[in-house]
Amino acid sequence: MGSDDFIAMNREYVFNTYGRIPIMLVEGTGCKVVDSNGREYLDFIAGLAACPLGHGHLGIAETLYNQARRLIHVSNLFHIEPQIQLAKILTENSFADKAFFCNSGAEANEGAIKLARKFFHDRGEHDRYHVITLDGSFHGRTLATLAATGQTKYRKGFEPPVEGFVHVPFGDIRALETAISAQTAAVLIEPIQGEGGVNVPPEGYLREVRDLCDGAGCLLMLDEVQTGMGRTGKLFAYENFGIQPDVMTLAKGIAGGVPMGATLATDKVAQSFVPGTHASTFGGNPLAASAGLFVANEILSEGFLARVKATGDYLRSQLETLASKHEIIREVRGIGLMQAIDLKMPGADLVATLRDQGLLVNCTADTVLRFLPPLIVTKEEIDSLTAALDKTLTKTGGA
Repeated sequence: MGSDDFIAMNREYVFNTYGRIPIMLVEGTGCKVVDSNGREYLDFIAGLAACPLGHGHLGIAETLYNQARRLIHVSNLFHIEPQIQLAKILTENSFADKAFFCNSGAEANEGAIKLARKFFHDRGEHDRYHVITLDGSFHGRTLATLAATGQTKYRKGFEPPVEGFVHVPFGDIRALETAISAQTAAVLIEPIQGEGGVNVPPEGYLREVRDLCDGAGCLLMLDEVQTGMGRTGKLFAYENFGIQPDVMTLAKGIAGGVPMGATLATDKVAQSFVPGTHASTFGGNPLAASAGLFVANEILSEGFLARVKATGDYLRSQLETLASKHEIIREVRGIGLMQAIDLKMPGADLVATLRDQGLLVNCTADTVLRFLPPLIVTKEEIDSLTAALDKTLTKTGGA
């Protein structure tokens, strides 16, 4: 059977929830993937930031093989060695004291929302359950995380929304200050908005948000599903802004492409979850946790994050050079290896053209080309990307 046959089978048997690209990827090594016809692509999507160590990583493969031979799953009725080790390494290298493991970013954010409500309920503040988020945000596709998401298009058809969510304009500290009330349990923010268009907050904004939360006695929760695990050149993006949250969520890159999510919190907040209040059958299972432990140790190995910062700075400088040459580029933005160019036109056709040249990139927020390569990307691979971008933008009349 060829790829066309499988694509036809997909239409027949799989829910039509994705506007899938008409190629079928079958293998990969490093920052390159190969489709079913043998064509190679340079991957600047990395499974939507879920493959920080790239594809076909022998260390991850060996870890999964060895763990699968020992134990794949037992449920959280039992103590799980790699889960405990991963919790230790994540908390020792962050603000947090405790970690809860699940299977996705949406679950991690759902857990954070429940935790905020339970925290204030335990304090006798039963009416304090509102969560404030930002316009343009994306926090998941469960009913609660859809309500938290600051983009109405994702909620269309799933009304009425879950009660208790308030959205304010991105980067507007006065609007946030006005929105905070005696009912506010938490402010939930992505340090850098991903699906919203790689939006970096104004300088000092997150520091002011932290101060507002402290003054109001509400929690600051950071959604680091896309920004966490080294993506910005720091282990966690909040480190770039000189603040610490009360709660943080992780997923995507946490286990190198193996499904996993996590909710991290301070002891003060985490103690509100006790047996029976929240759980996940598969969360932190031996297989996923062993992969997560391997990935965390790799990212924290000597020089790794410094290399991410260096290649991120190089990608940024190359994109800035393109922006100075092509008027069609409105803005370059991002931190580390989470970068984007905002165009003065829709980006979907450019994505298709780049794909024809062997480059995989992603368009979000209609006009934004987003670049999320594996964290092991080289300068030479970045040069290949920017050369293809230059050629494509010139052909579209952007020079």
